[in-house]
Amino acid sequence: MLAKIASCALVGLEGTIVEVEVDVHSGQVGMVDIVGLPDAAVQEARHRVRSAIVNSQLTFPQKRITINLAPADLRKEGPAYDLPIAVGILAGGAQVPLELDGAMFVGELSLDGGLRHVNGILSMASFAKAQGFHTLYVPEVDAAEAALIDGLTVIPVPSLGQLVMHLNRLALLPPSQPTPHESAEEEELSGTDFSEIRGQEQVKRALEVAAAGGHCLLMSGPPGAGKTLLARALPGILPRMSVDEALEVTKVYSVAGLLPAQQPLMRQRPFRAPHHTISQAGLVGGGHWPRPGEISLAHRGVLFLDELPEFGMRTLEVMRQPLEDKTVTISRASGSLAFPANFMLIAAMNPCPCGYHGDPTHACTCSPGLVLSYQKRISGPMLDRIDIVVDVPRVEYDKLASNVLGESSAQVRQRVEAARLRQQVRFAGTGLMGNADMGPGEVRRYCELDEAGRGLVKMAMRQLGLSARAYHRVLKLARTIADLAASDAIQVTHLAEALQYRQRQEE
Repeated sequence: MLAKIASCALVGLEGTIVEVEVDVHSGQVGMVDIVGLPDAAVQEARHRVRSAIVNSQLTFPQKRITINLAPADLRKEGPAYDLPIAVGILAGGAQVPLELDGAMFVGELSLDGGLRHVNGILSMASFAKAQGFHTLYVPEVDAAEAALIDGLTVIPVPSLGQLVMHLNRLALLPPSQPTPHESAEEEELSGTDFSEIRGQEQVKRALEVAAAGGHCLLMSGPPGAGKTLLARALPGILPRMSVDEALEVTKVYSVAGLLPAQQPLMRQRPFRAPHHTISQAGLVGGGHWPRPGEISLAHRGVLFLDELPEFGMRTLEVMRQPLEDKTVTISRASGSLAFPANFMLIAAMNPCPCGYHGDPTHACTCSPGLVLSYQKRISGPMLDRIDIVVDVPRVEYDKLASNVLGESSAQVRQRVEAARLRQQVRFAGTGLMGNADMGPGEVRRYCELDEAGRGLVKMAMRQLGLSARAYHRVLKLARTIADLAASDAIQVTHLAEALQYRQRQEE
């Protein structure tokens, strides 16, 4: 008897239908063949499924079983096909109904018939709804994640035996209740509070501008000046994620298998801080079957690269395209996959190998050639993609010992969220989230300058040698500064501040 059960495979972050065809027929007793480009984990499903069926007090057909995972040219990997294979075998053996139209099954089986967690459930649920499926059967532990998708009936399955009772209408499993999206906006952001950081007011201002528009930032200064502390305080002033942003981030973490337990929806913007020994594949994604890298795990959040020159030059250069396009494409002989990569790059570096070049209190022991060589580890094209570069000077004793607190992160975040709200209104219906996402067309439309502003930019381009990319980045940065000032027009003062952040890297 032939049974057909719908399941789902993930290609990158997107789903595709896999039809599990199970043919139970006469032949060599107990022989189970799985075809359709299965990997080792899928091949091993025959043993897990057999034990799960027997240990669930069900009957494993004593016939030859052929299982085809269609389409046959798509590689199948992982244990998510255990449940549809088991249901197909039981349907072929007339132990559950043969007609299961409109239902999709996903889940890994344990030997006792229980169901285990599967990565990428949110993407699968989103795909199931888009393809017109009305019911999705998933492991009980994954039901809350799948229920984030509205309009889809999600059935949490504790075990194979209980699923069989449900399909035979003997003991129905209650559907999972929809997971409220509002929780993404209620979570308080953590991190070092701005009020606890002494001094560095100019750097705090630069971080506020970066947070308000989603701009990239590079901090340069001697050891111990507070670069890492400032970077780790940034999440506390970032605006809370919208529901759409939270779902985007959750999809990435779900596919990567990094979604925190008991937390179906990512509530905080990601903050990723990989070590400088990271490989190219670890940073941008890759592997035999590509997985998201750190830049995709930082989507809608922050990627912090400490000791930037210590990263391999080739490793840094592969970020140039994602920084520009907000997505990363990984190509293999079998095809190409795209992962989202709309992140804020926050980097920190010392000005030289010893760290004290230009420091007024410590003599630098590096030769001029060594200093230049160290700084040249970051290429011009890479620097050109960074909107803000600021010096982080040593903090004086009087500021460190002072008990006077500065502005709190909550106060700064209010201004940042107000600026982001102006951008949401401005970009309504365009798909853009912030000023840093603007392309040349949006820059021309939303970053108009008056005569004085045009004169200032013209003079700056001549003196600083700004590239066309840097010109557009200055205008986007000025637009963000104007938004922080609640100004509809970009004024000369806003342009002057934006150019100040570019001057350091153009020198």
